Amino acid sequence: MAKLERTLTGNFDQILARIHSGVMGGSLSATLEDSSDFRDGNARCSVRVFERYSYAGGNRVSMNVTLFQAGDGPVRLTAITAGGSQAMFFKINTWGEESFLDTLRDIL
Repeated sequence: MAKLERTLTGNFDQILARIHSGVMGGSLSATLEDSSDFRDGNARCSVRVFERYSYAGGNRVSMNVTLFQAGDGPVRLTAITAGGSQAMFFKINTWGEESFLDTLRDIL
């Protein structure tokens, strides 16, 4: 598992669209598995779960991206990747998880 957290400035919808198009365009095997968007008062949250095949790990890796904004405050981002390990009882070979997260780092 790998994690990236950032505080961003800018338009929430534009940031979300740039993440979506960047992740989907960053790999031929990338898919959007599911999404959720909700508001509560002046706060909003968007969750995206992407998946792609990792050539480095020889398996599929998922990335959960969550954006949160309260009012006109900064946009908070948390991204967590998982699924890149090939071992049964402990994690080895997590290159695919870091590589998928690097795709998001490049977009940001």
